[in-house]
Amino acid sequence: MIITLFKIILIIFTLYCVLPFLLTRIFNFLVVKKNPKAENEITLTFDDGPDPIYTPLLLDLLKKYKIKATFFIVGAKAKKYPDIIKRMSNEGHLIGIHNYDHTFNWFNSPLRSKNEIDKTAKLINEITGESPNYYRPPWGILNLYHLIFPSKYKIILWSVMVGDWKLKGGSQRIKSELKTNIKNGSIIVLHDSGETFGADQDAPGQMIKALENLLDENVLKDFEFVRLDYFLQK
Repeated sequence: MIITLFKIILIIFTLYCVLPFLLTRIFNFLVVKKNPKAENEITLTFDDGPDPIYTPLLLDLLKKYKIKATFFIVGAKAKKYPDIIKRMSNEGHLIGIHNYDHTFNWFNSPLRSKNEIDKTAKLINEITGESPNYYRPPWGILNLYHLIFPSKYKIILWSVMVGDWKLKGGSQRIKSELKTNIKNGSIIVLHDSGETFGADQDAPGQMIKALENLLDENVLKDFEFVRLDYFLQK
């Protein structure tokens, strides 16, 4: 009886969690990680915000260099800091969904998975007057619900991730890894909040410093920064 129950649990876990992971991470099923058709273009995306300290600093930097980015926001934080979301929208940045709470989708039922997305989308629309079209799951983890049930949201992952949620190595490490890994058509993921599980709270400060150094030194001069929606139209 115990062995049979264990087999049933294993089958359910494999179908609900492992299969979507393999399909999306290895075979890129229903997800976007980069745009090979882009011509010397890259796109910046930021997860886990808004943060009351670091997101405004990041917005200042992007404004200085006239860069439009995409923010995958956590709904509960957006509800707490709606003025930051308004500023993102007013300054021409794209806003996407990163769940209402920064939850691990393997632990979410289909109903909760739907609610995490719908609740955040409704909040974004209430704050900005615009409806989001893009979804990035926390940690890039999806479950079977996201692949089976029709959704109007395009699922966005990434091609460049540099562990900027950790302080280890500082801004120099982040800068070096970005410089090494960014290529034509890259979708870059960075993090403007350090309040999620496994992150260092002050890590976004190092990320912003690294990005500022790259821009100040014109290291990425061969690339054009394009907002995600325009980037994917190429």
